[in-house]
Parts: sequence; C-alpha cells; structure tokens
Amino acid sequence: MNTFKPARRHESLGDAFYDRAAPANFPKTILRHRDQRWAGRVGLEGLSQTEWLAHFGRLEPLPGSLETPLALRYHGHQFRTYNPDLGDGRGFLFAQAYDLKDGRLLDFGTKGSGRTPWSRGGDGRLTLKGGVREVLAAEMLEALGVNTSKSFSLIETGEELQRGDEPSPTRSSVLVRLSHSHIRIGTFQRLAYLEDHAGLRQLLDYAIAQYYPHLAGEGDTAAGFLGAVVAAVARTGAQWIAAGFVHGVLNTDNINITGESFDYGPWRFLPVYDPNFTAAYFDETGLYSFGRQPDTLAWNLTRLAECLLPLSSIEALEPVLNTIWPIFRAELPKAMLRRLGLTPRGEEEDSAFVTALFGFLSASQAPYEQFFFDWRGGALSIERAAKSPAAGFYATPAFVPIADALEGYEAADDVNLDHAYFARSAPRTMLIEQMEAIWAPIAEADDWSLFHATLAEIAQMREAYGVTV
Repeated sequence: MNTFKPARRHESLGDAFYDRAAPANFPKTILRHRDQRWAGRVGLEGLSQTEWLAHFGRLEPLPGSLETPLALRYHGHQFRTYNPDLGDGRGFLFAQAYDLKDGRLLDFGTKGSGRTPWSRGGDGRLTLKGGVREVLAAEMLEALGVNTSKSFSLIETGEELQRGDEPSPTRSSVLVRLSHSHIRIGTFQRLAYLEDHAGLRQLLDYAIAQYYPHLAGEGDTAAGFLGAVVAAVARTGAQWIAAGFVHGVLNTDNINITGESFDYGPWRFLPVYDPNFTAAYFDETGLYSFGRQPDTLAWNLTRLAECLLPLSSIEALEPVLNTIWPIFRAELPKAMLRRLGLTPRGEEEDSAFVTALFGFLSASQAPYEQFFFDWRGGALSIERAAKSPAAGFYATPAFVPIADALEGYEAADDVNLDHAYFARSAPRTMLIEQMEAIWAPIAEADDWSLFHATLAEIAQMREAYGVTV
C-alpha cells in the first residue's frame, strides 16, 4: 500500500450532502472477484487476501481516506416519475483515492453493504447473482471500449436473502465499485427540489474543482459544466450502441457527472440489431429499450440543465444542452470504427457507412457481435469472415454495399489481427442465456470454474482490443 494516495474530498461538502453510515456485520467474507489490474492503478495490488477481505468485505477504512462511509443524498426521475425519497439505500461512498496513472479522483462505492438512512424498508443487501452480473457487465463493457465503472471487488457474505424476482432464499454479496464520481444528475435534482441555491452553487463548484478543473473561472461555469457533462454522457451513449448494450434502468439517479456507465441491474447485450430490444422485464413500455437510450440520455440531461437554471440562464444553457445530438452523431461513427479497427475517413462518409451498416444489420438480423468480430480490419478480414458461422449473411446481395464500404477504409494501427483472440471462430459474448449458464453451476454446486474461465476469455478480448490499465 506504499503507493496508495488516499483522499476524502467528498467529505468537504459537509453533512447536508450525505449521512454517515455503518457497514453491515456479515457472517462470512469469501472472496469471489478481485480486480488486480485496477488495484495496481490505485496502489493496492500488494494487499494480502486477509487485508483485502478486511477493507472490501468488512469495509474497514482505508488508511488516510474516509473514516466513516458516506451514504449520499439524491433524488431522481425513475421511469420519468420524480421520486424525492431516494439516496444511497444499500450502498455508500466507502473511500476515495487518486489514480496513480492520471491523477484523477476515484471513488470506491459499495453495493449491498447494509442499511442506511435511505434504505426505505429494504434490507440493504445485494444478491450474489446480482454481484456476479455486475462483474460480468463491467468487464465486458471495459473490453468493448465503453467508459464504465469497474467492479473492483466482489465478496460473498454468507446471508440468505429473500427476493421476489429469483429463487429464494438466495446468497448474498457485497460489491465495491470503482469510478470517477458518484455524483449523479439526481444529486443536483435534490438541491433544486429543495430550492437550495447555495447548495447548488457549492456542489457545482466542488464538481468543477474535482472533475472539470479547466472550467474554473471560465465565464458561466454552470453552462461550461453542463457542456462537459453532455459531452461525456453522449460519448458513453454512443459507446453503448457500438457495443450492443442495453443498460436497462436509465433513471436520472443512474447517470453520473463524469459520464461513466454504472449500476448494472437488468442489463442485456443484443443478440441481433433491434431498436426495441428491452432489458428489464418491468420496463413494460420499452422506455429504456436499446434504440431509445440516446433519447433517454438527452431527456435526463435536460433535467440537469433545469437544475442549473438558478445559476445561469436559459439563453446560456439551452444551446449547450442542444450539443448532445451533434456530439452523439459524431461519436457514434468513431465508436463503431474503433470496434472495427478502421481509420475514420471523414464525418460525412463515416456517418453514411454507419447508417448503411445499421440498415444491413436490421434487415439481415446477422448476429450483432459476430459482425464486428468478423470484419475487424475491414478488407483484411475477408478470409476470416468467409469462415465465420455468419458467412451466409455476407454472401447476400444486401451485403455488397457494406463490403464495398469496408474496402474503402484503411485498417487502424492497433487492428491487432494477429492476436490469438481473432483466431477464434466466434467472439466472446454475454447474452442472457450465457449469463444464466455461468450462474447455474455456482447456484447448484458452488462451482466457479465457468465464471473464472469467462473472465479469462474477456481478459483475452480486452487485450486484443488494446484496452489497457
């Protein structure tokens, strides 16, 4: 722990922004996942297993960081209905530290760490299956180039939980999530709802100082801050589309100000391109379906803009808010071409290619992830694609315009086609039936071999795509 650089910056906001909380006393602490790569990034790679369990299972403070966890206060729109009774109900901000690579502030946030003043009658716990799902989602998204939180630690806690949406009693866990900020749109919404303009200004100044310091002293800081958040969120939204990912619950309390994707509950990955594909069984109207995610992000960002009105003006905020669509339209081709390992040709050509590609994927119903895998490097992968399980989709007249377009692109320097991952016949995917197959042996026989084998495959994919720590 010699290189660990602790912080306790959030504490400086004061007690009006959080409640002190105490972790649950778990009967067991069994390590199930430890992100050693990101442990190295924060200087904790040298922790023994005993020390790891103490800090991330029993949640004993990290030296120099927060002495007591902080359950953060926030409100939010849930399925577009405002809820003023939110806040950290089964998690809290456990610690903060500085990223040893880029110096940015990092939050250690928990999920399943016990009751807080905001638990609203819940037990404050996380099912083990929920923890496993979050680990797999974060690992896959990181490998696919999405700006995501990291599932830093998962520890089984030895309790039996009652749940209505899975067989009960079920096993319990505590997750520690690493991200750059746990300040949400809903954090600003709470202060706007309370008409606490002084608190809004304090939160804005803190957010700029910690996460967007280049904005300090630059004119209308509220407008500048909104623009930075809009850009970050739009970029992540484009990355979701390129990855074929459906978050499932895009409430305003699930959108943070650094744009990182986080809080993976009923997530899904697309089997085939379908704008109406919905992740959550309780999303009966498809509000958060795959194709509606960009609109939802724009709606959520509009709520943030409304919160900032007391600190700025409509005239200053509205044009900044409206940049979400040009940013998204620019970022989506970039994200798609990064996945394909191709060098952009220009905004007009790239946008036309992406439009045509979605048209093909929609009409053909070719496997979504398989396409990106098969055509990594464009024309360099003609022979690879001909051997693919999806080769039949590429032999149709409908694919000719896509093939012609691919030949017009040059491979990027990091295309990496000689990596062993691209010698496979099919990519590593994480469809719902695969997720259930990973969980089944854990539930039935405490057999974690498939879980660990899957993480090893994802690590190979991450390496192939050049995602490093």
